[in-house]
This record gives sequence, C-alpha cells and structure tokens, in this order.
Amino acid sequence: MEMKGLVKTLIDTSVWIEFFRKQEPYYSEVLRLLNEDKVCIAGIIVAELIQGAKGEKELAVIKSFISVFEYLQDTPKIWQKSGELSFMLRQKGITVGLSDCHLAVLALENNVNIFSLDKHFEVIKDTFNIDLYKL
Repeated sequence: MEMKGLVKTLIDTSVWIEFFRKQEPYYSEVLRLLNEDKVCIAGIIVAELIQGAKGEKELAVIKSFISVFEYLQDTPKIWQKSGELSFMLRQKGITVGLSDCHLAVLALENNVNIFSLDKHFEVIKDTFNIDLYKL
C-alpha cells in the first residue's frame, strides 16, 4: 500500500541528504511535508545525519530535529522485532541492514510510512507490511 494521506512520514537519511543538497523532486516534496507537519524522525536517522553533517549550521539544524518533529520511540519490543525481521529476511537469502529493518519496524508500529531512496525497503515490503511514500 502506498500512502500520502493524513499519516506522518518517516523521512530516511537518503531523502534528507537530497533535501540538504536541494535536489528535486525531493527538496520540494520534503518542504511540502514539513509545511503540512507530516514529518517524524527516528534516532538512527538523526545519528546518520549528524555523522555526515557538512558544517556547524547543518549540524545545528539536524540536532533540532529531535525537538521539532515527532520522535518515534525505541522500545525493547521494537528492537526484538527488528532482529526477527532481519532473521526472517536472512532465512530467505535476503541481506538487509539492521538499521533498515529497525526503521521498518518503527514505521509499522507507529503507523507511519517511509520515504526513502533505499531499495531495501521495497524488499522489506515484500515480506513485512510497511507503507512506502511514493512521489
């Protein structure tokens, strides 16, 4: 199921990078989501963005994400399900990073969709019922 409706969107690191580079169509789409207050964030995304920040100004903006956007909370149950999803995919011969499995579980548990350029989420979607945001 592809969603653009009333639910919030978890914007993955790959899309944020294109946003900071002002690359279209991602820049305009993220701006629209921001203006409509439909963005949520996860800790791993903030950490990845901080790691790759281009300077102090960008770093300050990224650090503000935690207080500006709805923050999806990690729980022991979510970490367990993340490991189980990774295990299930590996049993099918599919290798997906634990961070992507974790984001998929966070999104499903919080009823939000994922906006990503990472093809791993298409693979996860075939096994795990996540909603992907499509332009």
